[in-house]
Amino acid sequence: MVEYRIDRHSGVATYVQIVQQTKQALRLGLLRPGDRLPTAREVVEATAINPNTVLKAYRELEREGLVEARRGLGTFVRRSLGTTPADSPLRGELEQWADRARAAGLERDDVAALFTAVLDTHFQGEPT
Repeated sequence: MVEYRIDRHSGVATYVQIVQQTKQALRLGLLRPGDRLPTAREVVEATAINPNTVLKAYRELEREGLVEARRGLGTFVRRSLGTTPADSPLRGELEQWADRARAAGLERDDVAALFTAVLDTHFQGEPT
């Protein structure tokens, strides 16, 4: 099951963070079709956010066709995204690179900017 982490200082709306984290879990294979998302109550207890925020995020995911609400049962994954499992060898290489970047004194935002620039170079014109 996915555990949401809310960054109240990121400037990103809380419901968007939930949507993004769910999509990331789908891309990494941490959530698969048929899996149940945490209930709104479970998310509220873990993150201390408003239940309506969780429901808004889940409605957005449902609108995108990624999940479906089943009355009285919960919200379930309908389909996956991407094909890279969380244990991909590429992840290990990326972790090593991130360790080297950190050791070189780069901060998180520096690493994100560098990585985004490389992605933009290699994936021009592709949807994000």
